[in-house]
Amino acid sequence: MDRLTEEPESSPGTDPAFSFTGPPLRVLVVNAGSSSLKLRVLGGAGGPPDEVTGAADLPAVGGALSGGADSAAIKAAIESFGPVDAVGHRIVHGGTLYAAPVLVTGQVRQRLESLIDLAPLHQPKSLAALDAVTSVLPDIPAVACFDTAFHATIPEDAATFALPVEWRTRWPLRRFGFHGLSHSYVSRRAAQLTGHPVPDAPAGLRVVTCHLGAGASLAAVKSGRSVDTTMGFTPLDGLVMATRSGSVDPGLVLWLEEHAHMPSRELAATLEGRSGLAGLAGTSDMREVLSRAAAGDARAVLGRDVYLHRLRAATASMAAAMDGLDVLVFTGGVGENSAEIRARAAAGLGFLGVAVDESRNTARGDEREITAPGARVRAFVIAAREDKQIAAEARALLPSR
Repeated sequence: MDRLTEEPESSPGTDPAFSFTGPPLRVLVVNAGSSSLKLRVLGGAGGPPDEVTGAADLPAVGGALSGGADSAAIKAAIESFGPVDAVGHRIVHGGTLYAAPVLVTGQVRQRLESLIDLAPLHQPKSLAALDAVTSVLPDIPAVACFDTAFHATIPEDAATFALPVEWRTRWPLRRFGFHGLSHSYVSRRAAQLTGHPVPDAPAGLRVVTCHLGAGASLAAVKSGRSVDTTMGFTPLDGLVMATRSGSVDPGLVLWLEEHAHMPSRELAATLEGRSGLAGLAGTSDMREVLSRAAAGDARAVLGRDVYLHRLRAATASMAAAMDGLDVLVFTGGVGENSAEIRARAAAGLGFLGVAVDESRNTARGDEREITAPGARVRAFVIAAREDKQIAAEARALLPSR
């Protein structure tokens, strides 16, 4: 693991987000999650480069294609899409090795495998999907796009843990941050919607992006660059999530190890899979939490209120990292679909200048402004589109054909 502290590799030149100007490549986007493998083709047929022209959702790919989508199903889905020019893979962790998209080679694939211990629940799924798709399309260039890369710009004071220097020198113990593909896309889309398509540095647009789904994190994005985020060394840190605890006192974990004699595997399984909303309210489904809370269920009320307390506090923290706030964005399954969570979160952020309009907030649509009249901070709901971000990054890295 000591070797993971090498200087990061970067792709040449251009900002990959929305900067592609050549003839659009037809890109197959591969997004491997814990329970599904999402395949999307963007571009082609003379349409817009971001138009989805092919889609398939398959069971998650397991290690060596075991226990998930088999190679025949993947091959059939890909062949049904027709020819593609490139493949863009969502890879959860780039460690300190990759701070930008990278063309996948044998050496890159080997390096990605060396990062498994930094994301043991996520990286194997990403790599299994990469291998499965490559076996079907061996001659098509593949680009690895990282959830951690967007946060590589976080300054040292925000990224550094207060740990002994010998630890930090030997191991990559730093705040990596995750959901970067989503935060990158929605922050830049928010800049476009506010008339700042290319934020001016250093006094650029100050955006807090709230990716609220089963996993949840916030990012402080100033002048188009991530300057802070709530997830840390692992995706367990930060906000309350569906089944993940979010931030807990490390002393609590040490106490459970020493006094309750709880094995590390049980601790990890509990913090990852039996905590968060599931631990607080008895269900990981925010819709059920809110329904039960409305009916007066005490556990659900507590779950909702702990979730919101952490969300408001973290939003204020992100704003503090930028000396203020201009735009607040909600995305992800909860962020996009729960008007109640948006309204309750905004109600506790009035001191920052946040207020949402009730009728706008309860309206439908993948992309809309929900700012209340007279509010100083503009608020938006923007659909999470990692597929667009990945396709843009792949096109920026590869020459047009």
